[in-house]
Amino acid sequence: MKNQKRTEFKVGVTVIISVVVLLWVLGWAKNFSFNSNEKTLSISFQNIAGLLVGDVVSVQGIKEGFVKDIRNENNSVIVTVTLSETTNLKEDARFSIMMIDLMGGKKIEIVPGVSSSKIDYSKIQSGEFLGDISTSMAALGAVQDDLVDVIFEVKETLNSLNKLLGNSEFMDELQNSVISLNKLIAKTDKIISDNSNLFSSLLKNSNELVTNSNQFIVENSADLKTSISNINGVLNNANGLIKKMDDFFDEVKNQENNIGKIIYDEKIISDLSSTLKQLKELSELINKQLKEEGLKVDAHVF
Repeated sequence: MKNQKRTEFKVGVTVIISVVVLLWVLGWAKNFSFNSNEKTLSISFQNIAGLLVGDVVSVQGIKEGFVKDIRNENNSVIVTVTLSETTNLKEDARFSIMMIDLMGGKKIEIVPGVSSSKIDYSKIQSGEFLGDISTSMAALGAVQDDLVDVIFEVKETLNSLNKLLGNSEFMDELQNSVISLNKLIAKTDKIISDNSNLFSSLLKNSNELVTNSNQFIVENSADLKTSISNINGVLNNANGLIKKMDDFFDEVKNQENNIGKIIYDEKIISDLSSTLKQLKELSELINKQLKEEGLKVDAHVF
């Protein structure tokens, strides 16, 4: 009887321990916790790409919590996570969904931030999905046709380049060009080497010329300013003289002076023409008399 009770006691203890271990394993696997000091935070994502309840939440690669709940809300996915009480997040913290293995497992990675203000756990934070193999394959499928065209064009380019390099005439000309270029470089180097002293002297003389010019300008700056001022005065006087000449010719044209009146007065011109005509007739008469019988003067004095 005593042995039977002892056996029953052992079985009961074994069952209790097994239940405790089972509960502990389930709690570890499902991230169950009885700690009332854990922190809860909600994060909004446009796409969670297969993230599941119970997936790991890590801060700078260290596991600090798990995904507690996932729900759709206003065309976004709100993910509620539970974090340990020691987690210290700032208001500039960043949240992203990352792939943790090739089988498609996901986790939420948190960068805690460096701000001096702590995060407000009552607000919904914004997160981003960094992509995985499936999204990469989808993006590759979107550019598949363009990628095929690019590969085809690269292949044609390489074929053309191979044909060009396989042309013996082209290669000979290229080789000759390279040889000629090397000779030209060698000659140029020899000219520079042979005339290095000349170049140095030329540069020295140029520097001296520039220095002397600067010194001359500095030493004669006052005289140069005076000369420039005098030239400006001469130019101003010339402009004044030109203006006076313009005014004079305007007065002549407008008959505002004697020259203008003589040139543009029709009566004076007519009288001058008549006088010249009479002088011409008189001179012709005197010449005629001188050639024939001499000059005759018939004067009546009253």
